[in-house]
Amino acid sequence: MRRFLRPGHDPVRERLKRDLFQFNKTVEHGFPHQPSALGYSSFFHLMAIGTRSGAIKLYGTPGVEFMGLHEETNTVMQIHFIPEQCQLVTLLDDNSLHLWNLKQQRNGACELQEKRHFTLRGPPGSPPSATQVTAILAHSSQEFLYLGTESGNVFVVELPSFKILEDRTISPEVVLQQVPEDYQSRRSLDLVESLREHPQNPSQILIGYSRGLIVLWDLKSNKATHHFLGNQQLENLFWQKNGCQIISCHYDGSYTQWPVSSDDRQPSPLESKMPYGPFPCKAITKIYWQTAKNGLPYIVFQGGMPRASYGDRHSISVIHGNHQTAFDFTSRVIDFFVIANPDPRVECDDPSAMVVLAEEELVVIDLKTPGWPAVQPPYLASLHCSAITCSHHVSNIPLKLWERIITAGNKQNAHFSNMPWPIDGGTSLAPDPPQRDLLLTGHEDGTVRFWNASGVCLSLLYKLSTVRVFHTDADPNDNMNQMGDDEWPPLRKVGSFDPYSDDPRLGIQKIFLCKYSGYLAVAGTAGQVLVMELNDEEAEQVIDHAEADLLQDQEGYRWKGHERLKTREGPVRFEPGFQPFVLVQCQPPAVVTSLALHSEWKLVAFGTSHGFGLFDHQQKRLVFVKCTLHPSDQLALEGPLSRVKSLKKSLRQSFRRIRRSRVSNRKQRAAEVQERIPRYDQDALQEIELAPVQRKIEARSAEDSFTGFVRTLYFADTFLRDSSRHCPSLWAGTNGGAVYAFSLRVPPAERRMDEPVKAEQAKEIQLMHRAPVVGILVLDGRSTPLPEPLEVAHDLSKSPDMQSSHQLLVVSEEQFKIFTLPKVSSKLKLKLTALEGCRVRKVTVANFASNKDEYSENDLAVLTNLGDIHIISLPLLKIQVRYPCIRKEDVSGIASCVFTRYGQGFYLISPSEFERFSLSTKWLVEPRCLVEAPESTGNNYVHNVSATEKASKKSKYECFAAFPLSRESGRSSSEQGGDERTPGKLMEHALLNDEKVLKEIQSTLEGGRGSYSDRNSRGIQLGHRLSNGGGK
Repeated sequence: MRRFLRPGHDPVRERLKRDLFQFNKTVEHGFPHQPSALGYSSFFHLMAIGTRSGAIKLYGTPGVEFMGLHEETNTVMQIHFIPEQCQLVTLLDDNSLHLWNLKQQRNGACELQEKRHFTLRGPPGSPPSATQVTAILAHSSQEFLYLGTESGNVFVVELPSFKILEDRTISPEVVLQQVPEDYQSRRSLDLVESLREHPQNPSQILIGYSRGLIVLWDLKSNKATHHFLGNQQLENLFWQKNGCQIISCHYDGSYTQWPVSSDDRQPSPLESKMPYGPFPCKAITKIYWQTAKNGLPYIVFQGGMPRASYGDRHSISVIHGNHQTAFDFTSRVIDFFVIANPDPRVECDDPSAMVVLAEEELVVIDLKTPGWPAVQPPYLASLHCSAITCSHHVSNIPLKLWERIITAGNKQNAHFSNMPWPIDGGTSLAPDPPQRDLLLTGHEDGTVRFWNASGVCLSLLYKLSTVRVFHTDADPNDNMNQMGDDEWPPLRKVGSFDPYSDDPRLGIQKIFLCKYSGYLAVAGTAGQVLVMELNDEEAEQVIDHAEADLLQDQEGYRWKGHERLKTREGPVRFEPGFQPFVLVQCQPPAVVTSLALHSEWKLVAFGTSHGFGLFDHQQKRLVFVKCTLHPSDQLALEGPLSRVKSLKKSLRQSFRRIRRSRVSNRKQRAAEVQERIPRYDQDALQEIELAPVQRKIEARSAEDSFTGFVRTLYFADTFLRDSSRHCPSLWAGTNGGAVYAFSLRVPPAERRMDEPVKAEQAKEIQLMHRAPVVGILVLDGRSTPLPEPLEVAHDLSKSPDMQSSHQLLVVSEEQFKIFTLPKVSSKLKLKLTALEGCRVRKVTVANFASNKDEYSENDLAVLTNLGDIHIISLPLLKIQVRYPCIRKEDVSGIASCVFTRYGQGFYLISPSEFERFSLSTKWLVEPRCLVEAPESTGNNYVHNVSATEKASKKSKYECFAAFPLSRESGRSSSEQGGDERTPGKLMEHALLNDEKVLKEIQSTLEGGRGSYSDRNSRGIQLGHRLSNGGGK
């Protein structure tokens, strides 16, 4: 049997790989991209957000998250929770309705599962507007949906079967019969704008039509009891809690109060008011009238601003007595709701918070605290408040540093409310994170944000701004929320989304944080490198400046890009947190492309497209600079905004394409010859173990553009000159396949400030194919990567083996190559591009621990340009597993990917969302949540439903939410009420072969028996579902 085993195939290793490696997309951090709908369950305290791509996400208390995805990628227009049930209905822009529920599975996991879908269709020949749904009311009986349409009809749909009850349809013709003749002749009803249930009498609903008519409809007698004759175009309606008044809001920016009494069936309005009149105003699209204990109501409405001066503002106004504020948002408001006391036995609404879903962020306003401050969200963070330009992850932060960062952040957040997070439905069962992790994001406006990435919720801890160091057009002391006492309208800016940067040169490009010393290095777009240290107190200090001329005064070079940023002279005041103490300015001021910090040696290295340099931030002295610019590389001097492309480069690329086509033709002919080999020869070849076919890789020209682009920098204490003495060293890799090694002489601690750091170039390696170098790593005598600076001093790592020889790993875009040190002779290589046809984009060392025992090992986690992740062993360079992770077309997602030290990763799936994934079986951060559903006591005023027709209700829904949610096709279980089991996925050919379907089509064409609603009310059960962590 041994001859049938492939060489290198080890069953023990295969089992170990299963214990070490497992790919999961676990959770999405950040704000949903392009939100389009908002829903809220006051019973469960759960919030739902729908997006333009058909996604639906549920949120409760921090850690409680569910996600679903419609089979169709249509925009979610509306979301409505079924009262007192873990069910909700979504309306898409294709007019389809979808029923979702949280359903517990046999394996103990819970899914947000799409149960059925249904599309309301009209009779043959009718226009689409006849059944286009515009308003939805989920009745408190939990058994009916009321659907208002563009034609003015209100259809009644039974749940969960989605069966239309035609005898209960409320048509506009019936409504108009009881309207006064003068009003009836002046206008038609037009579309249904709003449907509201009577808060005290569920047998009555309020119907609002676009032309201004409002009707109170009795469901038992099936007729109108009250008519409210409005003269303005209606936008929305709201019931007061006692049911004695309704409020209507209108297109002209006004709202009207109407009394509801048994005496007057056609009441006149109590009050009509235009808050920001008398000049023309924009529409008030939604309004709340909440009663309070002190007797003064809270009036909350969206829009209504004066058209001429403030028509472009996105505002929501809150009025309470003499206090009035118009909250001004920097992006369009999608929807909002007010959280109040839902108990019907309590007289007052007693509102506590207002939740606003804007296009780019979620804002929560505390209505209990004077001044109505904002509440900092524990999730749904607006990651893209300024565009993300880079990311950096640091694992296992020491407690002292963690607490100091949180303290600095708390001082920044003093203006936020102390109110507990009001959306607190469900219970998070996830264990406490095993360690403290930071995700640092650099932004276009020159800020660095520190995020708590330890668990399911990504929350902001602290924000660092580098703007104060430089002169910009904006004054950093300006307050966007400053407002005069007499200003009208009383606008107040809220939210953090601000996509506009004062100067694009402020953008952060590289970040490096040492978690042991607290030193932070930040590099930007205009060649600026700032070194900072953590200070718990506010300080005013002078920043030392140094300039690094990377061209070294070479003649013939002239920078054509942007200018350097102008720095402030004199002392600058900084708030508590990370404060810069030295600035290194690269010349020319090109984008900093690589950065490395060694806190033990007090050195920082930086690289651009022109070269790299080393700076001693203790002595505040430049150690050396090295120019890597090729004489023919003129594009490196054009700047990042240039789109110049030389004719020489274009011709060279054209000839390469011709050569590649010739090579592929030769391969094709060789394959044809191979097919002619006799069958017995083929059988013989199968017995022989052949080497894998390798692609031919062309060497790149030394004259290619940006060959001097420094891609990676690396500090190491290793054997560089001889095998008897090790010394500090700095390694640099370029875009042209060159590796430079400098030996460093760092004085001992007692003479560190007296003697200078000295550097001397010791090695230079040129890779044969000149592929860009993306990673450099030194392995000690045990073939283990060297520890981080100060890691051994803090007893968090073993001392490196300095007795045996070291090895150098150079990772290029095309291959992995191990050299011996100090001779730098090639020892081992893995030609990834030749074998797999892909190129390396990101590489890092990750520690993988077994989920069954204490075993762990260090491997390379590699992301390629195809979006695949390879795990490669050290030091043997064997590919262990390969996982498809990111679509190859998603270039920005691949570029934004960052790995963690323990086998996790993040990448941007949109400008505002990180997808989190795990490669490890042990280190897995995923939601695990429980939603308790007490036995419902739904109001059954419309029907008497027998107990056998009611579905049994579960008391608990447990969710082990693991993303990405697996998509399965099949059939969902039929309902207990005797509903028919219907096909899961409609297939045209299968249905046309069904005799029953053919007869139904024929009867429709011939106008046969049966109404159109009967034929279209059959709900379609879907097996398409999204698992929150079920079985694999």
